[in-house]
Amino acid sequence: MNVSLLIDGAEVKARSGATFERKDPVTGKVASVAQAASPEDVNAACDAAAAAFPAWAEMGPNARRTLLLKAADLLASRSDDFVKLMIEETGATGIWAGFNVMLAAGMLREAACMTTQITGEVIPSDKPGSLALAIRQPAGVCVGMAPWNAPVILCVRAFAMALACGNTVVIKASETCPATHVLIGKIMNEAGLPKGVLNVITHAKADAPKVVEALIAHPAVRRVNFTGSTKVGRIIAELAARHLKPVLLELGGKAPLIVLDDANLEDAVDAAAFGAYLHQGQICMSTERIIVDNKIADAFVSMLATKANALTYGDPRGKVVLGSLVELAAAERMDELIKDATAKGAKLVAGGKRNGSIMQASLLDHVTPGMRIYDEESFGPVKSVIRVKDVDEAVKIANDTEYGLSAAVFGQDIKRALSVAKRIQSGICHINGPTVADEAQMPFGGTKGSGYGRFGGKAAIDEFTELRWITIEGHQHYPF
Repeated sequence: MNVSLLIDGAEVKARSGATFERKDPVTGKVASVAQAASPEDVNAACDAAAAAFPAWAEMGPNARRTLLLKAADLLASRSDDFVKLMIEETGATGIWAGFNVMLAAGMLREAACMTTQITGEVIPSDKPGSLALAIRQPAGVCVGMAPWNAPVILCVRAFAMALACGNTVVIKASETCPATHVLIGKIMNEAGLPKGVLNVITHAKADAPKVVEALIAHPAVRRVNFTGSTKVGRIIAELAARHLKPVLLELGGKAPLIVLDDANLEDAVDAAAFGAYLHQGQICMSTERIIVDNKIADAFVSMLATKANALTYGDPRGKVVLGSLVELAAAERMDELIKDATAKGAKLVAGGKRNGSIMQASLLDHVTPGMRIYDEESFGPVKSVIRVKDVDEAVKIANDTEYGLSAAVFGQDIKRALSVAKRIQSGICHINGPTVADEAQMPFGGTKGSGYGRFGGKAAIDEFTELRWITIEGHQHYPF
């Protein structure tokens, strides 16, 4: 599939004429051929967004709502196309791709609902006769950088609320799924967005540093959001700080799931398996550390190992639970994590088999500090069980990481479980639910090395608007 840049409402080629290929991780065949944008293309996209901003910012909220709702319906109607593209470009299963489309359409509808919720307030003033207003206004051109692992969800999330708030947007597509991300842009244009309101840039992997810097440095850009690894997030944050531009970051995770001694084991096992192995564990919220009280550890591990071994895996074109990892190197890294852990005393109780980029659901028991998988985000279907003696140790282990995105606690004493949840250093925590969860209206984001700021619903209004103090005053006396 040939993929164009989307600039100022038109499909265009890169000025340099350069292209790059994305190959199917399972078959090795070319999945897409995309334009390799340069800083010159970036500037053109940002200029187009800047030119479109005044009219879009002045458009009434109901007009913006209508366009976003239409886009949501169009996106949902193209589910089959997205499933095909995600399988070919990223190795995702049809189930995961379909869920991406469903939630992304919901995000557009939620953003549509927010167009009339961008409100301010009247603030009491000490100055007689003065009316002091706090007003939220569109910030300007926003840059969104979307990853490959949940490509429809996270691309839509990168621009939906920005558009609802009256901003224009330039999306930097992932080099891993350019066709998927550009299709989203095409659908938004088909819904009737004015030209220049949403632009999509694709680029070769080697060009990422200069493309990103050009995006952030452009004088019209007022906001930046990025979803991806903590390593790259630090670079984005430094660049944004250099140019004094606010940035919203949703980065890596090492999500703990604590199983207390009074937990319903069947529920905990089901949630652990879902959170650990959905999309081959390639989700920022994926369950990474399963922290289990010693009193029930043997029973829990036996049940989870049985479930993990029963999960089907293979070519995502078939009816399987686990499809392909995004690339062969990622799958080979799973072998390394298992080898390192077992050499240091861990026990492989489920899985361990691999065929190219396709890996079986795998579970390591008796994981301890000093093993690579204890600290590193696996971002794959190899997960760890850590046994603890009590609640305090469970919390300590849950917080013993640079990350702080999502977490979960299982226990039937809700008061105790809630007290544990409050002690965990994460932006999100679910009691008796999996670590993987998202709803369009929820404040989504992390702490520590997982980033800062919040996507979702009303919380995102703060990220995509400028809060201004405006006064209306009359005749007054001055001291000189």
